[in-house]
Amino acid sequence: MKIPRTERIARIMWRLTKNPFRSFSLSDIAKGFKVSKTVISDDIEIISKAMKDEGRCNIVIDRGRGGGAYLVPVFDESDRRNFLECLANELSKEERFLPGGLIYYSDIIFNPYYTQWLGWALASMFVDSGADVVMTTEVKGIPIALYVAQGLGLPLAVCRFRNRPSDGPAVALHYPSGTGEVRTMYMGTRNLKKGAKVLIIDDFMRGGSTISGMIMMTREFEASVVGKGVFIASALPEQKAISQYKALLVLEKREGKPHVSVL
Repeated sequence: MKIPRTERIARIMWRLTKNPFRSFSLSDIAKGFKVSKTVISDDIEIISKAMKDEGRCNIVIDRGRGGGAYLVPVFDESDRRNFLECLANELSKEERFLPGGLIYYSDIIFNPYYTQWLGWALASMFVDSGADVVMTTEVKGIPIALYVAQGLGLPLAVCRFRNRPSDGPAVALHYPSGTGEVRTMYMGTRNLKKGAKVLIIDDFMRGGSTISGMIMMTREFEASVVGKGVFIASALPEQKAISQYKALLVLEKREGKPHVSVL
């Protein structure tokens, strides 16, 4: 039975949005729906225009012999800023600020509604990074990094602060913290391949020591870092252990009070 065009478009769109950066053969899609490749190409053009107008992603179409289509995450600048400003206002509430210059945001990053858009926002900043794996640390870095990985169609490698037998063999790395103490992180030897191109994602950065530790870990695997993204970066200290990072929000002080702003 022939499937109506509206249903066919909806099903194609579902495949593309659920599998960013995965190329779907136009010929295979056409065969599955029992229509011509030209019909499928027209369907994807409609999807591409709708997604572009929505400002959430672009559909890349390869019209070559092996023609395929895949989704690239995009976040319209106006919508992105509105979303982040609403989030910054929520995070700037006085009851969220904790002793030691910390901020409570666990309810945000463990809420899929917020986290998927935060991941999409960061992913859209690194679509041209050439990364083939996303790296983060446990525990609060995982939710956002997982959505970044999903948005870029990449696997996620997690640095842990405690080695578990279930993780298999692991590399242990000692790195200095911002307070001067030496900490240890572990990376399973099966989680990161030698020579990998790594995109590092973290939830919060003050001095940058944790990200610096992850950079040191990539060297143990002879891997290279192609990008560093952060959800919230603290304005202080000004001198960080790393450079050339991208952050969505900044924690600073205004009139002597903590405040979260959009970068």
